[in-house]
Amino acid sequence: MTDTAANNNQASEAENTASPATDPAQEAAALAKEVAELKDKVLRTLAEMENLRRRTEREVADGRAYAITSFARDLVGVADNIRRSLDAASDVVSDGPAKALVDGVELTERELLKVLEKNGVKKFDPQGSKFDPNLHQAMFEVPDAKVPSGFVVQVIQPGYMIADRVLRPALVGVSKGGPRTAPTQSASGAAAGGAGK
Repeated sequence: MTDTAANNNQASEAENTASPATDPAQEAAALAKEVAELKDKVLRTLAEMENLRRRTEREVADGRAYAITSFARDLVGVADNIRRSLDAASDVVSDGPAKALVDGVELTERELLKVLEKNGVKKFDPQGSKFDPNLHQAMFEVPDAKVPSGFVVQVIQPGYMIADRVLRPALVGVSKGGPRTAPTQSASGAAAGGAGK
């Protein structure tokens, strides 16, 4: 037994002398490098998680705001048809039972627009405002020397916005041939007031 214990002691001493002595400065540098790498990994992971959280919040907000887009686009067509029927009926009907029917349809139109607005869909009528290809679709040009070029002079179909995106652009007629300068202050104020309807 003593021989076995002596052999074990000699083996451990041989291992100690066989392995090169490591410098404490090298060990400290290696550990510092490893700590820096791990710290960098942790910081990158935290940054990725924060970016993921922000992206998820943005997607959820967009989902809430724009979830009804296709449904709203279909309802906008219904609102257009109600307005067309009211425009046609107002020329023919002046009073009597038919007038009550027209009044009821007008109430229905107002309620429909109110429900759309409650859900983030807003109607806009750009009459008199400067043509903006992001909001309007030009259908034709109207030669008019009194109106500056590039202004909406006729609205064929109003546009609709859902939150801050265009649901449907307004179909408009645009002035052509007028002066290239902006209208006077009073006219531009009227034009700006027409854009927010």
